[in-house]
Amino acid sequence: MSTITIIGSGITGVTTAYALAARGYSVTVFDRLRYPAMETSFANGGQLSASNAEVWNSTRTILKGLRWMLRNDAPLLLNPSPSFHKYTWLAEFVGQIRHYRRNTIETTRLAIAARQHLFDLADREDIDFDLERRGILHVYSNKAEFDAASRVNELLLQGGLDRRPVTPSEMRVIEPALQTQYYGGFFTPSDSTGDIHKFTRGLAAACERRGVRFVFGAQICDMRADSEGVRIRWQEDGAVKKELKSQKAVVCAGIGSRRIASMVGDRVNIYPVKGYSITVNLADEASRIAAPCVSLLDEATKIVTSRLGQDRFRVAGTAEFNGENRDIRADRIRPLVRWVERFFPGVSTAQVVPWAGLRPMTPSMLPRVGRGRRPNIFYNTGHGHLGWTLSPVTAEMVADAIMTDEPGRLRERD
Repeated sequence: MSTITIIGSGITGVTTAYALAARGYSVTVFDRLRYPAMETSFANGGQLSASNAEVWNSTRTILKGLRWMLRNDAPLLLNPSPSFHKYTWLAEFVGQIRHYRRNTIETTRLAIAARQHLFDLADREDIDFDLERRGILHVYSNKAEFDAASRVNELLLQGGLDRRPVTPSEMRVIEPALQTQYYGGFFTPSDSTGDIHKFTRGLAAACERRGVRFVFGAQICDMRADSEGVRIRWQEDGAVKKELKSQKAVVCAGIGSRRIASMVGDRVNIYPVKGYSITVNLADEASRIAAPCVSLLDEATKIVTSRLGQDRFRVAGTAEFNGENRDIRADRIRPLVRWVERFFPGVSTAQVVPWAGLRPMTPSMLPRVGRGRRPNIFYNTGHGHLGWTLSPVTAEMVADAIMTDEPGRLRERD
């Protein structure tokens, strides 16, 4: 039986482990934390959103970012302090503007393909993750925003997405809790939401039932690959270093993928882009009635929402370029709470749980999927804000690439 090591037990690592175990491989998964899905896969916005497949590489994004630089509560915030990695990453990001249309269409197609994989996994393994298949409603407060969204919608339609414009009255029918007057919206009935943490933990348990071994609390110290296989050295709780040899390895380590890739001579240009969320506990009946059930994306604030069961309301947003910084800043959480209080005043914000996670983003905003420079090293990483949406299909892609010993069909472009 072929042996494969996976580094990372977030959503990409666990879906990859499952895909490989289903193909008959002996799989070992390493993670530096004590449990799966404890970082970026812990409390994201919850959206499984092909409708959010537009890549950020556009002049419009750059101009907005420059205007927002001096606002602590801005949807996009760039720490201007010097950092070679940050500014070289941003230079490559700007260089990808010329591929904006192509990459948006390709990401849309990939997101659509991922849907059925995820639903099949959940059904096969009986995973309860508060799935809501009610669609996603994007809302726009003025004509300029709506017209810009209409141009983006043309690309999403080219990618095969079923997304349509809706009037304010239609929006209130879709989500009766939405009382604020908006100019218009776009609705994607085939999109859905769920709890990424519950799904990943449930799938990790399914992996263990299929024989996958998880090694937690493991700090990867070194990785070497040669014609004889892959050797990984790790340390647990400061103890003596241990070593494991396997035939192949897949790097699914989120923002840590850049460091690990460098050990085997690969350049995986991933930058950590921080996102924030709050989970509002709907502790009373009035709050449960007032909170929306249909997932929303407010274009003006770049805030997304998901209803997670009857008793939780997830609100997420912002993009912060501030290096590998996991601090939960009060001035970034406050706008999320204020948004709830403004647009859904019947929802009590007395019980709010804040969170921050680091999205692993490539300059092109396409994930790195496929083989590295060495034939026994593979990658499934760099999914950015769409890791929850894309990972079920990229896991299948990298597993297929390993089986056929060919490079994956999709990878980050230079």
